[in-house]
Amino acid sequence: MGMKIKSLLVNNFMIFNNLNIDLAPNINIISGENSTGKTALIKLLYSNLKGYSEAYSSKGNTTRDDLEKAIVNKYQGVFRPDNESIGRLVNRKPGNNNADILLTFSNNEEIMIGFSRKSSRHIEILKGNSVDVGKLSPIYIPPKEIISTTENFGALYDSYHIAFEETYYDLTRLLEKPLRKGPNTSEQNEVMASFEKIVNGNIVQRDKKFYLKVKGAGEFEMGLVSEGYRKLTTIMYLILSGSLTKDSILFWDEPETNMNPKMIKPMVDALVTLANMGVQIFITTHDYFVQQCFNMEALYGKNKKLKYKFISLYHLENGEIKVETADELGKIENNAIMEEFDNLYDREQRMMDES
Repeated sequence: MGMKIKSLLVNNFMIFNNLNIDLAPNINIISGENSTGKTALIKLLYSNLKGYSEAYSSKGNTTRDDLEKAIVNKYQGVFRPDNESIGRLVNRKPGNNNADILLTFSNNEEIMIGFSRKSSRHIEILKGNSVDVGKLSPIYIPPKEIISTTENFGALYDSYHIAFEETYYDLTRLLEKPLRKGPNTSEQNEVMASFEKIVNGNIVQRDKKFYLKVKGAGEFEMGLVSEGYRKLTTIMYLILSGSLTKDSILFWDEPETNMNPKMIKPMVDALVTLANMGVQIFITTHDYFVQQCFNMEALYGKNKKLKYKFISLYHLENGEIKVETADELGKIENNAIMEEFDNLYDREQRMMDES
């Protein structure tokens, strides 16, 4: 198994006071109520990895200044703080003047950065100046699809200040890559077969325009395809172009957005196949079906070697964000999705008794 993120320690970053999270090398499912920081958590992981990756891939001899600049740029682009001041990402509670983030990897190497509330465009690299995470290939899929606008989005983002976080731009750049030469690996063919079964076809790209070629029906422009299919075909193209490999770490923010519930189970099956290929996966979700489908795989899936981590973020009465983790969903005590499901059932029973 390649290098994976093993744990994350966060102090005084955005809404987090202190979090220490053990992570699974295969599949991590993050849930919680609104404003508990699910998206912030995966953006934080992505920004650090992508900053390192871009710094080490852009030139042969990467200096500490190069690395600092790349990470700062990525924080600015992904989180978009006012005036591009990353000091605004420090927790605003009195006394919290410095943020620290520590990532530990499966080979026990560490990356640690810190910055103060007064920082504008400066961070301190406290550990891991020379950690080579470039080959990890972090990929972030935001809630809104971008594949239908790839033809123009990259050029617009380069030329104008538009109100899209940089995760959309990063994904666009990956979609602009041409197809990789040579045959697919057996693992890639297995994953592609899973996705092709869901969408009943395959993806075609011509001049940065994408089409879904449906069996027996021909080609359809991406703008004419449902958003759920657009998201799945995005992953298909990333596999075909060689961007999404066994060394990748995939962050997918709320994959269920605009997706028919019938597609959830096949989507989970395809992600499990990706995990079998070696991809480390991070999913945020509000969805009961997504959570339960992954839990069924964790409990009854064919590959018993796959490791799962269910991560629940929740508020204490004083507003502080805490985290709970387990290797199966039933061990999570603070599960906002299940709590609301139970509340819905109780409301129905009361209404039935009153009718």
